Amino acid sequence: MKVINSIQELQSELSNYKKKQQSVGFVPTMGALHDGHASLMKKSSAENGVTVASIFVNPTQFNDQNDLLKYPRTLEADCVLLEACGVDIVFAPEVSEMYPEVDTRQFDYAPLDTVMEGAHRPGHFNGVCQIVSKLFDAVTPDKAYFGEKDYQQLAIIRKMVQELKYPIEIVGCPIVRENDGLAMSSRNARLSDEERKNALNISKTLFKSCTFANDHSVSETKAMVENAIKDAAGLELEYFEIVDGDTLQNVANWDDANSIMGCITVFCGDVRLIDNIKYK
Repeated sequence: MKVINSIQELQSELSNYKKKQQSVGFVPTMGALHDGHASLMKKSSAENGVTVASIFVNPTQFNDQNDLLKYPRTLEADCVLLEACGVDIVFAPEVSEMYPEVDTRQFDYAPLDTVMEGAHRPGHFNGVCQIVSKLFDAVTPDKAYFGEKDYQQLAIIRKMVQELKYPIEIVGCPIVRENDGLAMSSRNARLSDEERKNALNISKTLFKSCTFANDHSVSETKAMVENAIKDAAGLELEYFEIVDGDTLQNVANWDDANSIMGCITVFCGDVRLIDNIKYK
């Protein structure tokens, strides 16, 4: 496995694989990797001739500078995991490599990017689109793999690929959970033992709401989740929305869409956790 820091060296290395017409799989990450990331790497490795993983904590997608500073950086441990998952190339650039000058591009994918995370984190998805497009240009993959835990992000990446006409297949991969149900996240490392215990109420409530939804309305299910989180120790609900799985717009009835998702964001202490559940 090679660790590469420059776009020029990355493209030179990849040209050897492309000459042999080997497909390129790509998994973009911000590091602090866990088994959820590993599942993406293994899938890419199984489906492609070469797999590239990027590790880059992207400053333009953080609207809270404290969050950026606190984001865990564990490159050495990450590389051990990546090699074990069959990754061939790790692209770990400095900020100056990805942003030699300020990126002023504006991406507008309303209404996908104006609800939920878009409403609560102004500029976040613009930063995501800036860096993912830059990485796509650098790697030029055939397939790119994203976790469904970041459900809204996945929808926006698909839209960006369609709009910019990238010849890339976007592969969504299921949420990977701890044995007790907590969605795996790099941010989990920041939870104290007590907070980790409290955070379990997020997934427990979502699972419970699936059964509850069988004989209750959308509004009743929404209220049930909101009240359960508000009553749980150590948790502060930012939002919970029940939305069309394609448009991300709120639904009023269970028959309003073919796919319906429940998307939630909760603060556990000062750690912001997201999760989602599929109702249909």
